[in-house]
Amino acid sequence: MAAPWRLGWEPWLLRCVLGFGGRRGPAVLKGAAGWSAGRGASRRWLHSTRRLQGEAVSAGDALCEIETDKAVVTLDASDDGILARIVVEGGSKNVRLGSLIGLLVEEGQDWKRVEIPKDVGPPSPPSKPSVPHPSPEPQTSIPVKPEVTPGKLQFRLSPAARNILEKHTLDASQGTATGPRGIFTKEDALKLVHLKQLGKITESRPAPAPPAAPTVPLPAQAPAGPSYPRPMIPPMSIPGQPNVAGTFTEIPASNIRRVIAKRLTESKSTIPHAYTTVDCDLGAVLKARQNLIRDNIKVSVNDFIIKAAAVTLKQMPGVNVSWDGEGPKQLPFVDISVAVATDRGLITPVIKDAAAKGIQEIADSVKALSKKARDGKLLPEEYQGGSFSISNLGMFGIDEFTSVINPPQACILSVGRFRPVLKLAQDEEGNASLQQHQLIKVTMSSDSRAVDDELATRFLESFKANLENPARLI
Repeated sequence: MAAPWRLGWEPWLLRCVLGFGGRRGPAVLKGAAGWSAGRGASRRWLHSTRRLQGEAVSAGDALCEIETDKAVVTLDASDDGILARIVVEGGSKNVRLGSLIGLLVEEGQDWKRVEIPKDVGPPSPPSKPSVPHPSPEPQTSIPVKPEVTPGKLQFRLSPAARNILEKHTLDASQGTATGPRGIFTKEDALKLVHLKQLGKITESRPAPAPPAAPTVPLPAQAPAGPSYPRPMIPPMSIPGQPNVAGTFTEIPASNIRRVIAKRLTESKSTIPHAYTTVDCDLGAVLKARQNLIRDNIKVSVNDFIIKAAAVTLKQMPGVNVSWDGEGPKQLPFVDISVAVATDRGLITPVIKDAAAKGIQEIADSVKALSKKARDGKLLPEEYQGGSFSISNLGMFGIDEFTSVINPPQACILSVGRFRPVLKLAQDEEGNASLQQHQLIKVTMSSDSRAVDDELATRFLESFKANLENPARLI
């Protein structure tokens, strides 16, 4: 059998090894997905809706779909043959790197007699980690606490009160505790001393010393739980039955949500975030947009914001940087990552060379990439990289917010909704009047290691000037 050839995709995608070698042996389909965890999920086998064992396939036919951390990838057949064996069924989770997922044979061969090659057998189920048995704890001697005499009040004494009572051989039960939470204070002790000097109370005779407390060997006990009737770890709800108090319903996390959780935690815990906010007047942008709509050119306010950020980054390359652990690196390209919300989580497709594109070209790119992101069809080169990120929640009615930096980028711009604001202005004749302005609030989160506060402030000043004068964006 000839050596198998490899169809090389990006490292995070499925890798396929086909070994027809002389057209005698079965083709081995090996794959994995998950650029972060080295794993993926076999979403489904296809034949209109799924592929069946024993079905003939042609080169280029879609065999199965693989769900990765960022998208759903289709695995195509590289040669004609028969799908002899499906090793990893549709819907399988955590398919490891290099795992065998299926076998192809040449047409005319008895596909029912094909055996799984020994050297590439099915992935062994992950062995459960052995739980170490707790070593027997040495028996400890716990003194038995003497019983409290019934009827005798117990007080919490302050140090000063205890010292006074012991000096004058008095007992706290002879007085009244007036301190917070029932503490017997120094003043309470001095009142007892005064009453003793007046002869109104007698000295408290010390009680005979109790016999030595016996020690009883007791096994080590777990720390006592809280007094309220709530379990420390609530049990999981049973499907089909109503939830009871203290239970929860587990929601399975997709690969992309696990990656987002990991990246956000790393970013917020390792990057010193600084925030700078400015209001921008959208009056000129809204007029320019209306003029474009009359010419049947459909663009959004967000497209103008992307263009303004790209132009400003071109003017101030000191902000167009990334942090690689050693220091900031100035990037030669201006690629804007635009946050898009999907059912599987947040993803940031990249608008390549945004500073060189027109408003309409940016609008077309955002629409196409957003649709592919929601369908899970983004290619790696369409969401990897980027030098600056923009997140816009204005369409959801959010006035302002702050975003977490997407490393290794140094900045992300958060855009709120535009809102009408009345401002006092003067007309051409110098008369003051109230005029309505449409303002938006933008907040930039910046990595203080690469972009300091002074540089971030100058960037937002330039961004505001560019956005409020759309002629600068041409």
